[in-house]
Amino acid sequence: MITVNLITPEGLYRTVETSRITIDTIDGQRGILSNHMPIVLMLKIGTLKTIENGNTKRYTINGGMMYFENNVANILSDAIEDIELIDVERAQKAADRANERLAKKADNLDIQRAQLALARAMNRIQAVHKYQ
Repeated sequence: MITVNLITPEGLYRTVETSRITIDTIDGQRGILSNHMPIVLMLKIGTLKTIENGNTKRYTINGGMMYFENNVANILSDAIEDIELIDVERAQKAADRANERLAKKADNLDIQRAQLALARAMNRIQAVHKYQ
């Protein structure tokens, strides 16, 4: 078994035991099984899949990194959310706000920040539609 610590800037989000990790990295999707060699992975905005108590569980992640060693995975991300708990209406409103900001193209607009906000909101929406 693998112990997975899901960590955000607010602290430990959750610790889970899983037989397998599937996670989106900047190099593509990676699968990690027990006794994998130590590895550090840079994560992109995407999803994390675990097998908890025989059930598939999915989370959205907002980038970050994963450090795996001795069957312990520490996943650090700005935000991690259980897909079952995502408020799709709230995520859609966030996507709409980001699209409005990008469409206005105001001089003081932080384009990269607006694009990231849109990507995070779309990740949440797509994950719910794909996996629920």
